[in-house]
Amino acid sequence: MFKPALVNATLLGASAVIIGAFGAHYLKTIFTPEQLISFETGVRYQFYHALALTFTGILSFFCTGKYIKTATWLFTIGTVLFSGSIYILNLLASKEIIGIKGLGIVTPIGGLCLIAAWICLLFAINSKEVN
Repeated sequence: MFKPALVNATLLGASAVIIGAFGAHYLKTIFTPEQLISFETGVRYQFYHALALTFTGILSFFCTGKYIKTATWLFTIGTVLFSGSIYILNLLASKEIIGIKGLGIVTPIGGLCLIAAWICLLFAINSKEVN
C-alpha cells in the first residue's frame, strides 16, 4: 500500500468540502456568476481527483512501484496547481487586484499534471508490476 495516496485523498476531499461550502455561503455574495462557475469548477476537479487518489491508494494494493507513486504525486500536485490557481485567480478578480502576471499559466500546468497522473495509472495497470 502507498499510504500517501490515501492521506492526500482525505486531505484534498476534506478541504474540497470546506472550500465548496465557503464558496456556496460566502463567496456567492462577492463573486460574479462567471467567477462562481469558475470557482465551482475548481472545487469539482478537486473532488474528482480526491476520489482518483483514493482509487490510486486502493490500486496500490495490486500494483506496486514507480507508476503508482508517480501518479499519487502528480494527482496531488496537479490538483493543488489546477484548483488552487482557479481559487486564487477568482479571489484576486473579485477584489479587483490586478497583477501577478503569469499566474494564469499555473492552471494548465496543473491540468497537464492531472493528465500525466491518469496516464501513470494506465502504465501501472498494464505493467508487469501488477500483483
